[in-house]
Amino acid sequence: MTKSHQSSRRDFIQKSFLATSGAFLLSELANAASFNFEKVKVNGHLWVYASKFPPNWDASPVLETVFSDMCYAGLDGIELMESILRPADGVARLKKYAKQYNIAVSGSSYGVGFNMWDASQFQKISEDLALVVPRLAEVGGTTFGVSVGGAGRAKTEAELDAQAKILQVLVKMCADHGIEANLHNHTYEVENDLHDLKGTLARLPDLKLGPDINWLIRGGVDPVEFIETYGRQIVYLHIRDQYENGDWTEYVGQGSTDFSAIADALQKQNFQGQAAIELAFPNNFTPSNPLREDWKMSRQFVNKVFGW
Repeated sequence: MTKSHQSSRRDFIQKSFLATSGAFLLSELANAASFNFEKVKVNGHLWVYASKFPPNWDASPVLETVFSDMCYAGLDGIELMESILRPADGVARLKKYAKQYNIAVSGSSYGVGFNMWDASQFQKISEDLALVVPRLAEVGGTTFGVSVGGAGRAKTEAELDAQAKILQVLVKMCADHGIEANLHNHTYEVENDLHDLKGTLARLPDLKLGPDINWLIRGGVDPVEFIETYGRQIVYLHIRDQYENGDWTEYVGQGSTDFSAIADALQKQNFQGQAAIELAFPNNFTPSNPLREDWKMSRQFVNKVFGW
């Protein structure tokens, strides 16, 4: 073989190796980026079941159905409401169904029936937290989405002080049990130019957030702008859908919510927390599908649009 042929062959091998290595490296980088974004777990919040049990919203009578449906839908975990942790047998039942259906308890929402801005409720809330937070930790929950309670008006500075005081206790208690607390919003926290939320963050600037996309919309807040403003503090997310007229949909993906724009905003903020689909039906609404199918279609839609 001539020197020129040897040189050409060597150049060809080197170029082929570099091209192959480059393609492999790009593939690995893409896989790594995809893997990081896919770390977001998608849970299901059990409100649609609990809504049938007013006024305490304790879904214990249908707890096995909750686990069965969400397991069928391919969800990563179940977000409880604290009412299900209060019964004496709550922990045992949750452990039993989590093992039976191989689906985790991701965490719990908290705050129904409490007004954290009311200083007279400080002791009552503290005692309740001392009951439910350790129980949540015992069943493996790692998130705690907190609602502070509405006053039906703009809260005073003194009321915001009281709210911050109990939130400090709550955040510490959660941290002591390996649970991450986040501030979950309804409309009252974000109405009036985010008066309530801004008042809380002025007192607790590092508080983690768990916004509910649909309540933001109903409170007159653009969810994309909210994510762009507070993205670094968002560790949890509630996903629900609605039609143009404001009625909630049967499953996520039927309505007018611009989830693609929301997904893009979260990706730009490198969101690495957890999310929960929360189904909610209008009063006197009869679903067209079995509930487990609504969960499954919602889960598939979230996977398609968000990539989770």
